Formats: sequence, structure tokens, C-alpha cells
Amino acid sequence: MRVMAFDYGTKRIGIAVTDPMQIIATGLDTIHPIKIVDYLKKYMQNEQVERFVVGEPKQMDNTPSQSAQHVRGFVTLLKKNFPDVPIEMLDERFTSKMASAAIAQSGMGKKARQSKELVDTVSAVILLQSWMETKF
Repeated sequence: MRVMAFDYGTKRIGIAVTDPMQIIATGLDTIHPIKIVDYLKKYMQNEQVERFVVGEPKQMDNTPSQSAQHVRGFVTLLKKNFPDVPIEMLDERFTSKMASAAIAQSGMGKKARQSKELVDTVSAVILLQSWMETKF
């Protein structure tokens, strides 16, 4: 079964997913928060998802960042709509910076590098890879 990770933002949610054997993390999509439940219900009609991993926004001193309240609301929404899917929180500090650096090093054109949607999706991939590394 797959594991799905979310880089939550109030404008966009970056989504990444593992392969069924949980070896490779791949960027899946970037969705507006209003559309996330319908998107996930449709996705999960065809794919089995074992758990959700949600990026937990923290400040450098390990306290919750300003966006933490929005992430808590998102987690509540996931629990309400997908009660059988366990949710794990994972520190997401630096994922956006790492994503931007990875995109810059990829050789993509300037327009692609400036895509906030791409940064959000790659951030979710980095988050999911980090989660996978803690499991093996």
C-alpha cells in the first residue's frame, strides 16, 4: 500500500506518494485546499493508501510556526473524511528551501524553477523521503 505526504499551504497543498512497495517517493500533484477531499476520495478509489504524512511547520526553536493552526485544521479534515488512515506528523523545516535548491540544480528553465506549485510538490516529495528514511 502507498503512503501519501502533504506539504500544506493555505493556497496550495503539495502531494507526494510512494509506490506500492514504499521504495520511491514521487510528486503527485498540487491541489487547492478546497478541492483536497474530493481529490483524495477519487484517488483512493483506485489506490490503497496506508497512511498520510503531514508536514508539521516549526520555527527554529522547535515551537509551532504561525501556519501550524492551518495544518491542524487540515489534519482534522483528513481524520474526519478518512478515519481509517493513520496520520503522522513530520517536521517540515527547510523542505521548501531544499525543494527550491533541488529544482535549481535540475537544469530546468527559469519559468519552471519559479513555479510555486512545483516547489510545493517537490517539498512533499522531500517530506515523504524523510519519512521513508526514518522507517528503514
